[in-house]
Amino acid sequence: MRETPVVIAGPVGQLEALYLDHEQPRGIALICHPNPVQGGTMLNKVVSTLQRTARDAGLITLRFNYRGVGASEGAHDMGSGEVDDAQAAAAWLREKHPDLPLTLFGFSFGGFVAASLGGRLEAQGVQLKQLFMVAPAVMRLGDLDQLPQHGELTVIQPETDEVIDPQWVYDWSEKLQRPHELLKVAECGHFFHGKLTDLKDLILPRLSN
Repeated sequence: MRETPVVIAGPVGQLEALYLDHEQPRGIALICHPNPVQGGTMLNKVVSTLQRTARDAGLITLRFNYRGVGASEGAHDMGSGEVDDAQAAAAWLREKHPDLPLTLFGFSFGGFVAASLGGRLEAQGVQLKQLFMVAPAVMRLGDLDQLPQHGELTVIQPETDEVIDPQWVYDWSEKLQRPHELLKVAECGHFFHGKLTDLKDLILPRLSN
C-alpha cells in the first residue's frame, strides 16, 4: 500500500499532498506537519510514523505540505494561513469520504494547526472522532483558536523535549477545561529519536478502540 501524490486546491494555490486509500476503511485521518520555517514537511519522520500508525489502524490517510513548503504554492504565514491550508485538505478528504469519521493528527507546530482546525470544523458542524496533539506548540494557541469540545483528545508530550518546553504543555493541559488524556514519554526528545515505536504503541490502541 503506497501513498499516491495528489494536488489539492488551497486558499493561496495548489497544495502538495500524499493520499492513501483503504479497502475497508474505519475512518479518515489528516496529518499536520511541524514548523515549515525550521524545515518541517509532510515527510518528517514523526509525521511518517503517524501516517503509518493511522494506516495500520484501518484509516484512509492524507498528509500535505503547507503553503510555501515543497511543491505547495504560496508563502509561509506561520499562523491562520496554515490552518486555512489544513481546512482545504480536510475538505478535500471529507468530500471523497463524507460518511467516514475524521481523526486529526498534528506534530509540533502541526499540533497547533490540528487543534485550531478541529475547533473550526466543529463550529461548522463537523464532528471529530479523535484529535492527537504530539509535542504540540500550545503557546501558539490564542484566545481565538477554539479547541474542539467533542471527540477524544490525546496529548503526547516527550519529557525531555528541547523544542517545546514540556512544562508549557503540562500547564496548558492542567488548565484545559475539556476531558483529555496527557501521555508523557520518558527520556524522549522532540523528534522522538529512538522512540518512534513507542509513539506508535501509544497511538495504535487508542485508534483501534
